Amino acid sequence: MSTTPSRRDRFRPLELLGFSGVVALFVGLIVLMSTRQASLTFIFAGISFIVTLMTLAMLSLTSKPTGEERLDMSQQDREQDRQQDRGH
Repeated sequence: MSTTPSRRDRFRPLELLGFSGVVALFVGLIVLMSTRQASLTFIFAGISFIVTLMTLAMLSLTSKPTGEERLDMSQQDREQDRQQDRGH
């Protein structure tokens, strides 16, 4: 019983990357306007991109699954147990 992920589930990583990119762009512009050094701008933008992406990923891991997600996880566990019983 394999179901395809919903559109929202498929685009979730792109949302995280996009938001992190926007934050990095904002930080980069602020640093560029205050220091006028391109190398410093890229360093701060890169660091802010990575920190924002990691923070959002950690926050998304802390959310509790809904009832539908719990049902899906239990079905996947049962299918995996059946495959292990057959020796796969």
